[in-house]
Amino acid sequence: MGVYTNPSNIPFKDVLNSEIYVDKTDLLVFTNKVMDTEDKYICVCRPRRFGKSITAKMLAAYYSKGCDSAKLFENLHISADQDFSKHLNKYPVIFLDMQWFRSIAGDNGSALVLCQNEVINELKKIYSEYVNDNDTSLPLVLSRISAATGDKFVIIIDEWDCIFRNDKYDTKAQEKYIEFLRSLFKGNVADSFVKLAYITGILPIKKYGTQSALNNFKEYTMTSSRVLAGYVGFTENEVKALCERYDMDFDKMKVWYDGYSFSRVKSVYNP
Repeated sequence: MGVYTNPSNIPFKDVLNSEIYVDKTDLLVFTNKVMDTEDKYICVCRPRRFGKSITAKMLAAYYSKGCDSAKLFENLHISADQDFSKHLNKYPVIFLDMQWFRSIAGDNGSALVLCQNEVINELKKIYSEYVNDNDTSLPLVLSRISAATGDKFVIIIDEWDCIFRNDKYDTKAQEKYIEFLRSLFKGNVADSFVKLAYITGILPIKKYGTQSALNNFKEYTMTSSRVLAGYVGFTENEVKALCERYDMDFDKMKVWYDGYSFSRVKSVYNP
């Protein structure tokens, strides 16, 4: 178990221990389905406070080989799915919170270096035969590990876009970051070591600024939420159930937090 590689399920356990939790584990049925397909690259873009980070924690707890999450999920929706046990805690997971790295490093350029060094150091403990002391490229290390062992990684990045948002005029750092993402997620070599990629942020990924095109990602945005419409944010039925449980005025909640309408879910609330 590492901090970034094969993380624990403690962050998701804290979510479940909270007074209010809405079960979004049906999302895992979808992510299980798209693993090892051309649809395995997922980018979820939402404004703040839509539960993006909670969903990322859920995916890490479910897939990570670094923990046993059977009891955490046993009473949640996903436990009724026929493939529940097939994927539970079966994969090497890398979970990166880019905002955290940015906060620690103090600038965008250093954040990317820190991120890769920290993950590579953890990978060296797990795959000591395939990681060298002078390795600095995470995509290169992952490709070497996968070629030697056959392992494919679930890669989760929360706040993927913080480098663009924090210093939007630092084009040099942005270019290096885009190059990193391309080498991590795009091309035949990346396909060989990525089992599933799930990234979240506020900004869309494919057409940001002058930098292109991780066009292998499917974006699930506010205007094109598609199958993920009900999984990020609260549906009206979920809000009604919460209001009944806590004796709250549903009409007042609707005035305060309603305002989003997707093609598949007509009323979505900001949690």
